Amino acid sequence: MAVLNKEVFILNRRLERWFHLQEEKTTIRTELVAGLTTFMTVAYIIAVNGAILSMVGMPYEAATIVTVICSFLGCMLMALWANSPLILVPGMGDNAFFVFTLVFSLGLTWQQALAAVFIAGLVFMITTVTKWADYLSRSIPKSMVHAMTAGIGFFIAFLGLKNGGLIVASESTFVTLANLSEPHALTTVLTLIIALPLFLRNVKGNFLITILAGTGMGAALGIVDFSVLRDFSISFGGYGELFLALDFSGMGSFQFWTAVFSLSMVIIFQNMGAQLGMLPNKSKFRKSFQANSFSVISAGLLGCSPMTTAAEGATGIASGGRTGLTSLTAGLLFIPALFLVPLFKVIPNSAIAPVLIIVGCLMIMSIKEVPFDDFTEAFPAYMMLAIMPLSFSIANGIAFGFIAYPIVKWVTGRRSEVSMAMYLIAFFFLLYFILGSL
Repeated sequence: MAVLNKEVFILNRRLERWFHLQEEKTTIRTELVAGLTTFMTVAYIIAVNGAILSMVGMPYEAATIVTVICSFLGCMLMALWANSPLILVPGMGDNAFFVFTLVFSLGLTWQQALAAVFIAGLVFMITTVTKWADYLSRSIPKSMVHAMTAGIGFFIAFLGLKNGGLIVASESTFVTLANLSEPHALTTVLTLIIALPLFLRNVKGNFLITILAGTGMGAALGIVDFSVLRDFSISFGGYGELFLALDFSGMGSFQFWTAVFSLSMVIIFQNMGAQLGMLPNKSKFRKSFQANSFSVISAGLLGCSPMTTAAEGATGIASGGRTGLTSLTAGLLFIPALFLVPLFKVIPNSAIAPVLIIVGCLMIMSIKEVPFDDFTEAFPAYMMLAIMPLSFSIANGIAFGFIAYPIVKWVTGRRSEVSMAMYLIAFFFLLYFILGSL
């Protein structure tokens, strides 16, 4: 027993030294719970990403395997390089961009699309290892940073409302409130009723308890599919088709470089906005941003769609995660999860949705820092807040805001308030939309 206690003491000292827990005013237990909570909210990506990538001919099982490998590596980079609580996974939206824009729209093969991911990752990395990342982050007005945070909050809230079945499609109004007696919507409402007092009373592990309680209620209301538990088998045989499968033969075409440019704009500014919006300690931005760029390069090499700063990572931060121990915990959980995919399929979206709704509210609160009494600051922020959830794209919302900012400053004779970087970003985002419409 004494030996065990000594080993635990040594481990705690090492974790403190590696992650500076006392300096960040956190504890090992808080970080572990935050990591587990984050993982539970994002574990769906293991099953979903493979299904999306298989639409372009990538083997489903292999795409599932590479999703886990890249998520593990991304989280390790965040933990060990940046000491950041954010996590990196193949992004929802980024995988759709890979499939529907790079392959279906621009006509690249999926192997050529992987080459575009790799080169865009190199462009991203050059931005992060030079002074450009710091320069860009300093050049962005504070109102825009707060608007990005709030916009991502609305995006996360809408994601929760949609996935939880509370907001559904409507032919006449695009979206509408669901029938609250429908089992998915009812499960979300009941789970939210449990989640709110747990969160407001700051109960340890409140989000994790919420997800487990929601799964139990979902089972009682008949929305949990237990049939997925019948098969836990997985084959690694097909992964060789994806590893180093990137094909540079399309480099001579306009479509290829359009893909690289568009992808670079999306991954650089989407992740910059997400990280500046979610990082509790902004001094970690540079290394966190670098970790993100390295993960995109590795995704191209390993055979995956681009990695992104997961919006669901905000749930871990809301649970108290402040250091790389949060992302380390989440990353380590991806490995055994590969063999337990059916177990995570059991968790209904309605059990996770209330967590996203609450976290969305926490992020939206930064809207109070936007000076709405100044229309030239308010309008670009408003465009971000509106476009992010309605287009279901963080990148599109950021783009509209950055294009609007120099325009409203220019026409009101306040062009001196706009940095050269903001003009350049606006120009490139405008070019991004033009090329995307060709």
